Amino acid sequence: MTSWIKALLALAVSLTLVWTLNTKHGDIPPLGKLLSPYRGFWRNGEKAGDFPAQQTLGLAGLREPVTVRYDDRRVPHVFAQNDHDLYFAQGYLTARDRLWQMEFQTHVAAGRLAEIVGPARLETDRFFRRMGLPFGAANSLKVMMANPTTRTVLESYSAGVNAYINQLTPATLPFEYKLLDYRPEPWQPLKCALLLKFMAWDLSGRTDDLRMSNILRKYGPAVTKDLFPDYPTREDPIVPVGTPLDFKPVPAPPTPPSFTAAYAAQQLRTEPDAELGSNNFAVSSSKSASGYPLLANDPHLQLNLPSIWYQIQLSAPGVNVYGVTIPGSPTVIIGFNESVAWGVTNVAADVLDFYQLKFKDDARREYWHDGRWKPVRRVVEHIKVRGQPDRLDTVLYTHHGPVVYDKAERPFLNQTPIAHALRWTAHDGANEVLTFYGLNRARTYADYTTALTSYGSPAQNFIFANNDKDVAIWPNGRFPLKWRDQGKFILDGTDPAYDWQGWIPQPQNPHVKNPPRGFVSSANQFSAGPDYPYYLNWTYGSYERGHRINERLAAMTQATPDSLRVLQNDVLDLNAQLMLPRLLALVSDPALGATPPAATSAEGKVLAELRRWPYQYTADAIGPSVFNLWYGNLVKRLWEDDFPFTPDGPAYRYPARDRTNTLLLSEPNSQWVDDRTTPARETLPQLALQSLRFATDSLTRKFGPLSPKWRWADQKSTDVLHLLQLPGFGQMDVDCGGGAGIVNATSERNGPSWRMVVALGPQVRAYGVYPGGQSGNPGSPFYNNMLETWRVGKLDELVFLRAPNEQNPRVATSWTLTKP
Repeated sequence: MTSWIKALLALAVSLTLVWTLNTKHGDIPPLGKLLSPYRGFWRNGEKAGDFPAQQTLGLAGLREPVTVRYDDRRVPHVFAQNDHDLYFAQGYLTARDRLWQMEFQTHVAAGRLAEIVGPARLETDRFFRRMGLPFGAANSLKVMMANPTTRTVLESYSAGVNAYINQLTPATLPFEYKLLDYRPEPWQPLKCALLLKFMAWDLSGRTDDLRMSNILRKYGPAVTKDLFPDYPTREDPIVPVGTPLDFKPVPAPPTPPSFTAAYAAQQLRTEPDAELGSNNFAVSSSKSASGYPLLANDPHLQLNLPSIWYQIQLSAPGVNVYGVTIPGSPTVIIGFNESVAWGVTNVAADVLDFYQLKFKDDARREYWHDGRWKPVRRVVEHIKVRGQPDRLDTVLYTHHGPVVYDKAERPFLNQTPIAHALRWTAHDGANEVLTFYGLNRARTYADYTTALTSYGSPAQNFIFANNDKDVAIWPNGRFPLKWRDQGKFILDGTDPAYDWQGWIPQPQNPHVKNPPRGFVSSANQFSAGPDYPYYLNWTYGSYERGHRINERLAAMTQATPDSLRVLQNDVLDLNAQLMLPRLLALVSDPALGATPPAATSAEGKVLAELRRWPYQYTADAIGPSVFNLWYGNLVKRLWEDDFPFTPDGPAYRYPARDRTNTLLLSEPNSQWVDDRTTPARETLPQLALQSLRFATDSLTRKFGPLSPKWRWADQKSTDVLHLLQLPGFGQMDVDCGGGAGIVNATSERNGPSWRMVVALGPQVRAYGVYPGGQSGNPGSPFYNNMLETWRVGKLDELVFLRAPNEQNPRVATSWTLTKP
């Protein structure tokens, strides 16, 4: 009997151990599965024979054979005989390299992270659902599936992704699935729409409505107009001032009586980074050495691994295009073909507004609008939570859109807008896939403008060049037809006069073709000048990047692709060029009331270093480390007492850099200089000296006394992180220059996510790189093999094949995809 008891105990211990090692416990992965030599992460290491030079793959769903040539950067060049097979192959090949990334991001957008990682992401899921991302994706999917062309694209792409998913075994699952202990689900066209809405949130999901309403209520209209003007002192808009209009404007809605919103102690729980932006520019044939246009694009997004973009060439009857796409989205989003090139940057128009609501009672089943009570639509969100019971979350919808949060609740107390409805262009159905389908096949300017007509959001500055020697740019998307400043403040949700009244006609979006100056460009600045007849927004990215690009392009002659590459890597900071002399004077010139630091003091030595600095944000420069801290702290000292951040108080924002600089340069006696939280009356020289000491002390504590250790790359510390922020799976402390507000906008976590230069002509040539690699597998040599090229500011020449059998020394791999 004793032996039986021992045996049963041993069996119980063994079974418990097996269960423990093969079950996920909180954030701890199932170690038995993960470490298994048969199915664990060991199997994800890529060996030389795992990527054969020649092979034939039988894939159910293909109609005709597809040839895939891989170049030495592991970029697939796909040659198909019809659209169905082309996008089937794109889906299949993208999934082979990036399945976990593309599927994980759709879970984020759909508000479905908790079902993978558990309750820690429940509130994130609630937020994205309440912001309406799945709602907007469903609306766009209806539009895209109603069009026969994009229906074919989406269904074929999805079938290709699923062909790869169906091949996976526990051993061949991508590493992250093993770590998080889940499996991919079948891909559906809705996931493609979710990815587009996720980009819309990333690029147009910021709003200052709540903050600006608090400022208006606290200081009144005169101060608000002075500190937050509708157009800056310094600007260099995308469409140059004076560009003739080629349309007759439609009347804007009348401005209703003023409405003062209640103080909003809340702000959005989470917002996209304000730094996200981009550069694009194209020079005309008159400025290029070849006599044909050149085009460049470098979208600035968060720097992650796997890389945001995926390179591919797609060729079938009627199309031969190369460029990058977002994994999970069909077609090419930024790229070129044999006749045209195009790129995008973010517009930053005001396309997201909050409406203050009046509910009938605490039941919140009716709201007051247009003189009557209207019913609230209630949508119950069913949220799966790993390891816990499912959660039900009721979201209220008005005719404006969802009520992001209808009551104060933890952990969102004082962090989210309460009882406000959200109106956002991302909720509306549009067909962005059709836009890129058309651009991929474009030959002429007319093809380009036709393709733009179906585009909705996020609004982008579409730049264009072609072999007909046209260059053009259109800030494009669906823009609400607004009265001036509509949406600068919270809007009255009870009065229909505050509703969006329609749309700016798409042909009347800002645009310019073949301007006399010989180039077009954008860097997230104002889309057009005050002479444009419609209101788009009152605040954009600071003008410095755009103005620096235009300075360089205006002086450029006999331009080559390398001229544009060098411009992409420009690190001159126009803000430092403008403001550092003033800051130096404020702490050094007794005539301004300054008490200069002794030359031998720590501050005196720093000042001597700054006087030698030529405003370049190079990796080894010390000047950027000091100036960034000095200027940033001075701005905080100037405004923090007037627009404070307090966890329980109203949310505010600072005046824009342009207005701040005007004050620092020419308003030394401004009431805003004094710190109202102290009994003394501060002066600008005092604030400047205090901020200089702050910068000097901060760097001394971090690096020791002034020395080369203060170099900018070490202070900035650019990190390219894994999407899950897994230690060891990203690249920390990338040694590079650049910074926010500079043409090379590489900051701590954001920067050029793809650099491309295209030289049009009889034989198009193009160059590009991104900070990562084609593979999403950390065990592959192609996971981050392009990072060093990107770091030093170089570009790879892109292999563009004209035929499936074209010989090229960089292309040695050829696969055939065929039906079984």
